[in-house]
Order: sequence, then C-alpha cells, then structure tokens
Amino acid sequence: MNKIKPLIVLASLLIALTIIIPSVVVLPFSGDQKTSGKLGEDLTKASAKGTPTTSSADPALTVSVFRSAKRVIEKVPLEEYLVGVVAAEMPAEFKEEALKAQALAARTYIVNRLINKDTMGVPKGAQVTDTQIHQVYMNDAEMRRDWGQDYAWKKKKVIEAVRTTGGQILTYEGKPIDALFFSTGNGYTEDSEDYWAGSIPYLRSVSSPWDKKSPKFSNQKVLTVKEFESKLGVKIGSSSTIGKITARTTGKRVGKVNFNGKVLTGKDIREKLDLKSSDFSWQRKGNNIVITTKGFGHGVGMSQYGANGMAQEGADYKEIVKHYYKGVEVTSADSMLSTLTAQK
Repeated sequence: MNKIKPLIVLASLLIALTIIIPSVVVLPFSGDQKTSGKLGEDLTKASAKGTPTTSSADPALTVSVFRSAKRVIEKVPLEEYLVGVVAAEMPAEFKEEALKAQALAARTYIVNRLINKDTMGVPKGAQVTDTQIHQVYMNDAEMRRDWGQDYAWKKKKVIEAVRTTGGQILTYEGKPIDALFFSTGNGYTEDSEDYWAGSIPYLRSVSSPWDKKSPKFSNQKVLTVKEFESKLGVKIGSSSTIGKITARTTGKRVGKVNFNGKVLTGKDIREKLDLKSSDFSWQRKGNNIVITTKGFGHGVGMSQYGANGMAQEGADYKEIVKHYYKGVEVTSADSMLSTLTAQK
C-alpha cells in the first residue's frame, strides 16, 4: 500500500498538468501576429497593462483588397487592413489622437462599404482598391520599405491607434456614416452637396483653422494660356480677365465661374486642371496663367491636418470626429461585424 501511494500522487499531478497547460497555451495574443523582436515585446507588455483589444468579430472578417500596382487581390484581416490604411493615409508622426480619429474613420468607411456590399469601381472578387478612389493601403512589406529604420516605432504607434478604437465606428441615426476625409482644408470644410450630389446631414461645413499650419495649405500651378483653354474648353484670348466667379460655396471655395457665357463649377475646374483644391485664384502673366490654391483635397468630411491640429491642442479622437462629422455617435460595431462574419 505504501508503494502505491506515490504512484497515485504522481498520476494526479500529471492529470492536473494536462488540464492546466492547454488553458495557458490558448490565451489570446492581442498584438500583431506578424511582429517580432522589440516591437512584439512592447505590444505584449501593452496588452498586459490593459490596452483595449479588437472586438471578437474582427479576426474572422477579411477584406479583399485589389492591389493596383501588381493587379492582384490580397485578402487581409480587417484590423490588419486598417493598420495598412492608417499607415498609408496619415503620417505616423501625427499625434496619437489624430491617428485614432483616422482609424475610426477608416473602419467606418470599410464597414459601411461591406454592409452595403458596395463593389463599385473594383474588379471582380475585390471589395476595395488600395487607391484614393477608396482608401490608400499598404502592407507590412511596403511599410518596412517606406519607413526604413523608423519602421518599429511607426508600426507600433499605428497598431495602437487601430487597437484602442477596436470595434468602434461612427454612426448617424444608428447607421454607419460615409466617413469621408481629405488632407488639408482652406480653413473650412465643405457641405457635401457643394462637391457631390446630395445633402448629407453629417457632412456639413465647419471651421478648420488648424489647416493653415499644414505644409500643404498653399500651392501654385502654372499653365500656358493654350493649355488652360484646351483643358477647360474656354476662350480667353488676350484678355487679362479670366472668367468671373459668380458663386462661392459654404466652405468659401469657388462655386461657379462664368467664362463669357460658359459656366463651370469649381469642382469641374479643379478636376480638369488637376488642382489641389477648388479654392483657387489666378492671374495672367504674359502667355501663362498662375493658379494659387488653398487646401488640398475635396474638402468634405474630416481634415487630416485639422485633426492633428486639434490633437495638438489637447482634443481626443472622439472630440475630433464629432467636430468634423456633425451629429454622429461613436458606437460598437460588434453586431454588424458578427453579421458580416456570418455571411462569409
């Protein structure tokens, strides 16, 4: 009997270990699964300190991204896709709260697109492109290439922005918004109907004075008179007067210009002349026309440099998005993401 007791104790210990060890092994790691070295260690430590993780529905959901340069489709987990969008769309040097606002806008944009099964402008089998038509995206290899020795801290900062907004989207009256954003305003944003058809209640013109500190706030472009006339389909001849601005938008951009009876919108002119903004002025100098623009982008939704300016003044990401998108709420997307995952 005394010889059997140690065997019973040993067997009991082995059974206990078989129960305990698997439960330790399957504890979830909330960091980037592809990171290694110091970056991976830092993210693990951050998780241990209670950094919010992504929602339970996110890991199962993928985004099919058409990579325009190689003309292939990459299937990317949702949160990994968002890291790639934030990395491509906003400088990692920006303040953390601005990056969080960008992550929230990016997640809202793609969730809204997936829910509505919007495949306009993408090849068959893809859900979104990696261009400005939708959201610019780059993968980990491209981040390493572009960031070089700054890769580790930049990747960590972007991951944290995505993670701390995990599972959150912007809604208006309970539905995901069309979370448009652009680089730099002219001091204001635009009403949606001043650039695209349709008045959207949360895309209203607001002040954005922080844009004036953006390096992209002002730009000049020089065209010959012939180029100008050809691109716009107008005639100005030898006149020093180049059309007449007959209307301005709520966001103080050019609304309409009359060229001797031919009326073009500011948007038309911006696109045909490939200008940075539809807030422009011009001056004739001999056979050239010098065009000066204020701002960079369409001007509807959130200004990225404006968001960074707000963050520098102490605003958090929720204050930033609620300034640029009027009447919206920051809400959980778990139920929507679960529905999308179930449809896979």
